[in-house]
Amino acid sequence: MEVGDKVTFPFASGEKEGEVLRVLEKTVFLKVDFPRHPGKIIKRPLHVVGTKPKRRKKRTKKS
Repeated sequence: MEVGDKVTFPFASGEKEGEVLRVLEKTVFLKVDFPRHPGKIIKRPLHVVGTKPKRRKKRTKKS
C-alpha cells in the first residue's frame, strides 16, 4: 500500500472507498468522499484497511 492507492475499508454497515494520503507505522490517513462532505480525511488502523507496508531491515554494526 502506497500513497495514491485506492483502497476499500469497512465503514458503518457497508464499505467505503478512499485514497491513501499518508501511511504511518500503525495507521493510515484516507481521503474519502461522503455525500455531504467531499474530501474528508479520516484515520484508520492499518490492520483494518489492508496489509502492512514493506519495511527495510535494520543494519547491524559490524565490530
